Amino acid sequence: MTALRIFLAGATGVIGTRLVPLLATAGHTVAGMSRTPAKLELVRQLGGQPVLCDVHDARALREAVVGFGPDLVLHQLTDLPDRAEDLPAGREANARIRVDGTANLIAAAAAHCPRLIAQSIAWEQPPGVGADAVQTLEQAVLGFGGVVLRYGQFWGPDTYHQDSAPDGPRVHIDTAAARTVELLDAPRGIITVTDEGDQ
Repeated sequence: MTALRIFLAGATGVIGTRLVPLLATAGHTVAGMSRTPAKLELVRQLGGQPVLCDVHDARALREAVVGFGPDLVLHQLTDLPDRAEDLPAGREANARIRVDGTANLIAAAAAHCPRLIAQSIAWEQPPGVGADAVQTLEQAVLGFGGVVLRYGQFWGPDTYHQDSAPDGPRVHIDTAAARTVELLDAPRGIITVTDEGDQ
């Protein structure tokens, strides 16, 4: 694959910290975005160019994306709590990043970059704000002509399921990261990524 300039939103998350070194090792130039100043050095150590930006600041985001000039925007943003038991309380924040954050990334990409890959989920949520946000994200990404990666539930180090695999659909976090790198040139559409293989 030709070396790409990749703007990775969510570079310091559970999958982002695995993607940065994999992408760099594969020869790609990675701008790793985080909204937390203390995490920027981690991006540098992993092999990326750190970018401090909050996805909800549309103007700053556009300037960051355009300034880097990516060939591909890779959307791995979530807003999840550290503990699984806190997930219900964090549902609104995660829904907001899926809706508003995705819209801002697409607007920023539209100014320069023709390609977008975004994280989604492979399991059904009960009706409500979470399910609505997933649907909005997927429709927006597909409308842009991008790729939706529906991951199974992450398991393995640094996830909510560190010691054992959850019920399916599921995917080991390292498998998810490796498959993402392999799918950088995937055509528009939806791809489900699980331990059982892609669909």
